[in-house]
Amino acid sequence: MDPIMINSVYVVLGFFTTFFIIAQVVKNNAIVDFAWGLGFVLVAVYSLLAGPMTTRGIILTILVALWGLRLFYYIFRRNWGKPEDFRYAKWRREWGKWVVPRAFFQVFMLQAVIQMVIAWPIVLVNTAEQVPIGPWAVLGIVVWCVGYFFEVVGDKQLADFKKDPANKGRIIRSGLWRYTRHPNYFGEAVMWWGIFLLALPVPLGLTAVVSPLLITLLLLFVSGVPMLEKKYADNPEFQQYARVTSKFFPWFPKGE
Repeated sequence: MDPIMINSVYVVLGFFTTFFIIAQVVKNNAIVDFAWGLGFVLVAVYSLLAGPMTTRGIILTILVALWGLRLFYYIFRRNWGKPEDFRYAKWRREWGKWVVPRAFFQVFMLQAVIQMVIAWPIVLVNTAEQVPIGPWAVLGIVVWCVGYFFEVVGDKQLADFKKDPANKGRIIRSGLWRYTRHPNYFGEAVMWWGIFLLALPVPLGLTAVVSPLLITLLLLFVSGVPMLEKKYADNPEFQQYARVTSKFFPWFPKGE
């Protein structure tokens, strides 16, 4: 295996271990969410600088940096100084005296492993020799831009909605949220499909499909949509919203 690929694994493990140590000091395992976007940026920049630095690699690294840095800033601004997120606080109570080792393996190292799999197309592109930019790359960039639009605009619309005191406890149903209950999660999945298309022409490019498949499955069935919808399971307004609005893929509300 290429040394850059091996070193990328060490970079991710070291990065998440550092965040784990910080989390124990501040007693807040939710800061792992800060690490998620930054970890991809770190891998992209490292593998780009250590590799042959191709045009495709530079484009991909810029896209990853735009996404990862924005996500870090968005989550940091939203969560910094607030109590531990309800998900991690629940696990802290359930794990009791085992909270430290279980947080290390089940939160930080698990996310590190998942990140290494999702980052596969990044490392694949950045360790490959120059491959001419063609239709697949252009399509990948276009798809990525669509996903970025859904994530950024969806997050902005939600933030603006929550700023209005009149909306406290209410469910946003306007803008992109009118067509999908999770435009930001949909956007994130679409971006990784764009990254896959960008990686497709390089050697072993087809294997990069594991990245968008994994992130899409995680968002749809594990850590994204299910956890958030469970939080609002007893909210009558959300249940009415869910009856007429697509869960993930954007579509017109039922009845229109």
